[in-house]
Amino acid sequence: MILIKDGRVVDPASGMDEALDVVLEHGRVKALGKFPQTEEYERIIDAQGKVVAPGLVDVHVHFRDPGLTYKEDITTGAAAAAAGGFTTVVCMANTKPVVDSVETLTELLGRMRQLPIHVLSAAAVTRNFGGKELTDMRALRAAGAAGFTDDGIPIVDTGVLFEAMKVARELDVPISLHEEDPALIAAAGVNQGEVSRQLNYGGAPALAEEALVARDCMLALRSGAKVDIQHISSGVSVEVVRSMKRLGASVFAEVTPQHFSLTEQAVLERGTLAKVNPPLRTERDRYALIQGLKDGTIDFIATDHAPHSREEKARPLNEAPSGMIGLETALALGITNLVRKGHLTLLQLLEKMTVNPARFYGLDCGTLKEGAAADLVIFDEREAWTVEEDKFHSKSCNSPFIGMELYGKVCCTICGGQVVYEG
Repeated sequence: MILIKDGRVVDPASGMDEALDVVLEHGRVKALGKFPQTEEYERIIDAQGKVVAPGLVDVHVHFRDPGLTYKEDITTGAAAAAAGGFTTVVCMANTKPVVDSVETLTELLGRMRQLPIHVLSAAAVTRNFGGKELTDMRALRAAGAAGFTDDGIPIVDTGVLFEAMKVARELDVPISLHEEDPALIAAAGVNQGEVSRQLNYGGAPALAEEALVARDCMLALRSGAKVDIQHISSGVSVEVVRSMKRLGASVFAEVTPQHFSLTEQAVLERGTLAKVNPPLRTERDRYALIQGLKDGTIDFIATDHAPHSREEKARPLNEAPSGMIGLETALALGITNLVRKGHLTLLQLLEKMTVNPARFYGLDCGTLKEGAAADLVIFDEREAWTVEEDKFHSKSCNSPFIGMELYGKVCCTICGGQVVYEG
């Protein structure tokens, strides 16, 4: 047994926020309350002055495995997740080969089950991300696919996507969508606006996202599918999702820490480290994203953890790949830019990072009630720390937050009742 002593226990699923001890046994939460320190405990963790919360859940990560493991692999990805306080993550299918067959998925899941945290995998919606022919979604779901996505590439063919949504509804499984119409993009990764003009770089307009968000929310309404609008970046997109929720669409939205923390100006300061799809947009968009978090239009905070090698990110802006790592800075960015600035309470922030994504995927996690899985994070919300390039547990270091001082330090991550990270 493990006794976590004198922590501030915050459980968004129940609304709990009080000073308690937590007892863990056999991979579950045995009890909450006040307990004496006795020899029956294998370990006693002093959590005085710290927050004890459910392990974080990220529904959108890229571990680059199989095929692109020079950027990341499932082992280093899991280590980065644990260091960030995450105990459950869902990997995207844009690997090499794409996770579009039962054989590829089965091999990958076999290796994922050996990891110290819960690493799940989505499968592709279309074969080889071609956007034309659906995968065998039923067989992939039976083989263990957590959900379906062609993330990284939008599904342009409306008919194909509508059929996929109908199958997803039949299977009662999420379908997650990357919303950028390539026909409207001059050059990806930078918002089409003031900064792209300064850089003489074509850019990606907000319209490219907004047009597909509007279409796909309507498809979700008519199909009844449970749809995740991934890494939302535009204020207009937030309003579209808000409206479609009112109409009864089963539409959910995620936002990344980079999109609620930064604007397009970061590209001028951080170069390719701030190049991401969809791009960082304006301050007006950033504020609308925060409002969407506050009123519940945006359901999850997801990192879109996207490792790239140092050499790739050193290329010129028009050649460097889009994406940034995010697992190890996500909680601190939420505390620094949302909680400390009064936009969300800590309970509300954790709701977006635990119970909401867990419920969306129907997972046995995201809460600290008695009998729940012993997946927890212990952190000091007041501790300041500086993001350092050589301290990442990820294989990659492509973060625009390097050198920044953030608040909220992960002290310990526990998964299945086992300590998987100590900081």
